[in-house]
Amino acid sequence: MTAISCLPEDMADLPGSNVRFDLYSNSRSGSRGRVGDLVPGRLRRQGLRPSAVAWDFTSFALSAVAADEAVSRERSPDGWTREIELTVAVTNPDLWKTQRGRLTEALRFLSGDIWSLDFIGHGIVPPGRGKERVRSEDLVCLLSGGMDSLVGAIDVVNEGHTPLFVSQIAKGDSPTQKWFAHSISPTSLHLQVNHHARPPGRSERSQRARSLAFLGFGVLAASCLSKHRDGSHVELRIPENGFISQNVPLTPMRTGSLSTRTTHPYFLRLIQDTLDDVGLRINLNNPYETATKGEMLLGCADQNLLSDLAGASTSCGRYSRTGFRHCGRCVPCQVRRGSYLAWGHPDDTEKGYKYDDLSLNDSKHARFDDVRSVAIAIEAVRASGIDELIGGAMNSKLLGNVQPYRDVVDRGIAELAALHASLRVP
Repeated sequence: MTAISCLPEDMADLPGSNVRFDLYSNSRSGSRGRVGDLVPGRLRRQGLRPSAVAWDFTSFALSAVAADEAVSRERSPDGWTREIELTVAVTNPDLWKTQRGRLTEALRFLSGDIWSLDFIGHGIVPPGRGKERVRSEDLVCLLSGGMDSLVGAIDVVNEGHTPLFVSQIAKGDSPTQKWFAHSISPTSLHLQVNHHARPPGRSERSQRARSLAFLGFGVLAASCLSKHRDGSHVELRIPENGFISQNVPLTPMRTGSLSTRTTHPYFLRLIQDTLDDVGLRINLNNPYETATKGEMLLGCADQNLLSDLAGASTSCGRYSRTGFRHCGRCVPCQVRRGSYLAWGHPDDTEKGYKYDDLSLNDSKHARFDDVRSVAIAIEAVRASGIDELIGGAMNSKLLGNVQPYRDVVDRGIAELAALHASLRVP
């Protein structure tokens, strides 16, 4: 068990804590990590003053990201599952302790680890400066710079909404996020922030909890809308295709989650129940939870704008490691390539794919692990049907009626099968 504490900079260390993070602080102590140091300043510059409850939720989200980065999976007995004891300073610990069981379950589902969670007092609400600007936008839409969030943002505007866009900055994506926001809704506020988690030691690269910070930033923004201040509920739109959201292991050997599960319906329900219980009138909504990526592209409300912008969107799971170019072979890249094929548009991804020709029968192309795993999944479905692939990854306890989610995985595999056939992957 590794004990992590996330506290205000001026708070004393907790006895028994192995790793200490300073929240919302740019502290440079070599023995401490830091997380969220840039967030208060970015919100102050926009005149945004989130509620104390929204700050507390974001403190939890950022702390989970920090802990995820601080604890190496290599030290665990099975090379994956870690035991993490997380303590977070909040302004209202009694309120948040009522949510401890549900949030612990959410963290376990999100990262595949064994978590224990506690809340203590003396948390902070970063102070605002200057004049507060209560926003008139009517909902918040997450805008990552990816293809799904691009479709989601276009659709939101075509539904007649005026969105406040929230982006989590990733290296290489910031200019694209700005371009998308301005192209889609030039009068909307666009808030770009980053968790900026810096552990005191080496960072764990799997980082399955990282997108939880994105939800936290969306909650902060939603609490600043005049609609929320007036007592109404505010929608937080979270666009993600259902195939990726389900995150079904492609082979029996890939038992760890392949990517973050932040948009899985079960996880979102746990977070929604938490927001409801603590009085945050924010409704999480992913309208694409039963659509494939190709179906999202086909159904987008403004095909001309989508055609102009889609090629600049980012999907690659190894984008920074391949020189800010899509690798073309990771699972997200293959899903992207399959969606273009289903859409019927030429794949105009900027700079193309580093490993474009997946028919090459070598370790960098057809025999690369992600390509082989997709090929194995395609063959399993072809030979035995979709239930052979899904196995125990879906159940009614988590999802209620599993049929729509089973079907979207089936159609997602079909898009990948069409891609492999078109590329002649052996």
